[in-house]
Amino acid sequence: MNRATLLSRAQAGLQSPEVRIEAHLAGGLKRFSIVGLPAKAVTESRDRVRAAIVNSGFRFPDGRLTVNLAPADIPKEGGRFDLPIALGVLAASGQLPVEAGIWHRHEFYGELSLHGGLRGFRGALPVTLAARRSARLLVMPRENRDEITVVAGSEVATADDLLQVVAHLLDRQRLDVERSTSPPAAQRAHPDLADVRGQFAARRALEVAAAGRHSLLLIGPPGTGKTMLAMRLIGLLPELDEDEALATAALQSLTRQGFDPATWKRRPFRAPHHSASAVALVGGGADPRPGEISLAHNGVLFLDELPEFRRDVLEVLRQPLESGWITISRAARQTDFPCRFQLVAAMNPCPCGYRGDPQVTCFCGSAQTQRYRQRISGPLLDRIDLQVEVPRTERALLRADAASGENSASVRERVMAARARQYARQDACNATVDEAAISAHCAVDADGDRLFEKAMNHYALSSRAYNRILRVSRTIADLAGADRIAASHVGEALGYRLLDRQTGQA
Repeated sequence: MNRATLLSRAQAGLQSPEVRIEAHLAGGLKRFSIVGLPAKAVTESRDRVRAAIVNSGFRFPDGRLTVNLAPADIPKEGGRFDLPIALGVLAASGQLPVEAGIWHRHEFYGELSLHGGLRGFRGALPVTLAARRSARLLVMPRENRDEITVVAGSEVATADDLLQVVAHLLDRQRLDVERSTSPPAAQRAHPDLADVRGQFAARRALEVAAAGRHSLLLIGPPGTGKTMLAMRLIGLLPELDEDEALATAALQSLTRQGFDPATWKRRPFRAPHHSASAVALVGGGADPRPGEISLAHNGVLFLDELPEFRRDVLEVLRQPLESGWITISRAARQTDFPCRFQLVAAMNPCPCGYRGDPQVTCFCGSAQTQRYRQRISGPLLDRIDLQVEVPRTERALLRADAASGENSASVRERVMAARARQYARQDACNATVDEAAISAHCAVDADGDRLFEKAMNHYALSSRAYNRILRVSRTIADLAGADRIAASHVGEALGYRLLDRQTGQA
């Protein structure tokens, strides 16, 4: 036998297409080549594989050795193909005499050390998700063991080195096969809303945002609790379901840090610094990787000091906020990543931060303040449902003996009840429903309709702003347990469009 075919998978965004590793040994001058659109890390596997085979006690064959990674039009990257390439070389050279059917019942992954040890690889979770319906046994490094245990229904054998895999294939010492079951959700105490003193309007806006999954912008002087409020949003949100948790974990698996099982079913909270680039925020690179908006999928993306982000960086958020997907295009390929995140942002009202503050004098002129706010484009602001003022808190409310507000658990109960109404009605949160659902479920009474018309004319609201105010009104009605949107619900929703009101008054 001078040839062998093994199975593995590549990585293309969240997709893991099947790859066939074909090893062929022929006579002629000694040469080892890898073809099939390999990246540099895959090409370098020749040296790792050669050393691992020799140091594991096998003979590296003489002759012309060719390894093809098919199909040839899918880019192959990383060290995950080291193990199947090494096994293919051993099988093609007759040192691993197993029947051909065994190769088709397994998939192999893992980077080899020069001494034959197996190292973990990036993206093990998407691979396991893609392969769990194939009825094949996945052979992976033990380093990836904790990561893949969250995929219920998968069968994975883990090994420490090349020799253990060879012994398993020769039926001398079988690898332990783990049939994964979904672990319980990770437990962690979130920051409590009771820690926030005062800020009753902002607390209510946070509750509305959590109930309808609305985007939120907090505007106020430094030190008034904007970041503190944003960090407490996670504690008001429901636990991830199985599908959401797997999608979130798979995206984290593609990063250099990998997926931490200790965060299973915990909603992500991402807070990139305002110096972040567009690629860091939305993803990209020569080999596209998910950015902050995708790593915040099914969770919260917090942008503090919003006007300090570069304008071109903020503009890339517009399309993902609407669609929940980001497409990264390169000359050779396109990669799609999900990014259904909840945006929470914070900003000062002016460059010095004290415009409108009763205790600190602001020296920013109107033109300076206008330029500062224009760093955030109108179309992006239009996509932020709630724009709320966070003023300075009175000294009496900050005293240690002052009564605190509701805790997160109490507010979360109302949020869960409001979300249950939304899912029973339209199987989605109000912020993400399509236009047909808005028309069907967002009926406004006569008084509310008149208030809407007056606000549209006075503040020159766009159609998108009208649509989003309608969604927020529906969420407020859900929190109140009302079937129909009333004028009071519309009035509260209009009160959450601070920047629209200020523009209309100007």
